[in-house]
Amino acid sequence: MTQQHFLEVKDLAKRFATKSGELTVFDNVGFGLDKGEFVCIIGHSGCGKSTILNVLAGLDSPSGGEVYMAGKEVRGPSLERGVVFQNYSLLPWRSALSNVEFGVRARFPGWSKAKVRQHSLDYLHMVGLKDGAEQRKPAQLSGGMRQRVSIARAFATQPQLLLLDEPFGALDALTRGTIQDELLKVCAETHQTVFMITHDVDEAILLADRILLMTNGPHARIAESVKVSIERPRDRMHIVHDPGYYPIRNHLVDFLVSRSKELSERDDAVREVDQSKEDHAAAMVPLDVDPAADARAEAAAVHEPPAPRPSLMAVNGN
Repeated sequence: MTQQHFLEVKDLAKRFATKSGELTVFDNVGFGLDKGEFVCIIGHSGCGKSTILNVLAGLDSPSGGEVYMAGKEVRGPSLERGVVFQNYSLLPWRSALSNVEFGVRARFPGWSKAKVRQHSLDYLHMVGLKDGAEQRKPAQLSGGMRQRVSIARAFATQPQLLLLDEPFGALDALTRGTIQDELLKVCAETHQTVFMITHDVDEAILLADRILLMTNGPHARIAESVKVSIERPRDRMHIVHDPGYYPIRNHLVDFLVSRSKELSERDDAVREVDQSKEDHAAAMVPLDVDPAADARAEAAAVHEPPAPRPSLMAVNGN
């Protein structure tokens, strides 16, 4: 296939055999990520978001479709793709520092022991783990601190693609905000490419360049690609005052509350109609939307001064 994006996902599907027949979790899933882009995906439980992330990570195989990254098909896990799961996935017999060093050493085998240690410490400190916490084992850390170790390990390996599966869910609000800010800072400095699952609409608007919206399962799909056209750098104190913020937020909430279900029902009706494969695929193409730009255009139209009336001399031809 022709590579158009850094990450290319085409016609992805996942099906399971059940006692009552085949269950299609999602199908017709296709999207692309450009290098340095931050994309969030949102949808109700059961639509297959985590399965899609696992396929991108090479930890699961799709029932259909293809995934390419940097021109190479994704087949199995790779150190080029870093993953942070909802659980901590830490080695319990290693300290926080040793857990991060383990990932860094695997990613950069030519580095000296001193360089690996300093690099690992830098990222642990970045997520607020210092003053002895670096030497504690996971059992000696709180849930939030364990997740911070997992996040630091993923950042420290500097992968080409960072995959985040609701990584901040276990954190308190203050810590969550701090690490979100650090994530924004790291991405701005390194142009890190990120694909992230979240249920938090405000978090998605703060972090993402685009937000993919999935319909309800089964037979879920990506229905819309929502552009977050709010200038960077962003911070939580001022982003809510941007005139584009609430148009985006209202669009996302409306989708989750009503349109995701309505589109799923429409898709079911489309599948029942006898039509060609091409017509069916065309009906499932995601829409590209930019609620903030639309709102700005509407506001400009309302405040646009009326066109000047022609003078009587012009009307009479004099």
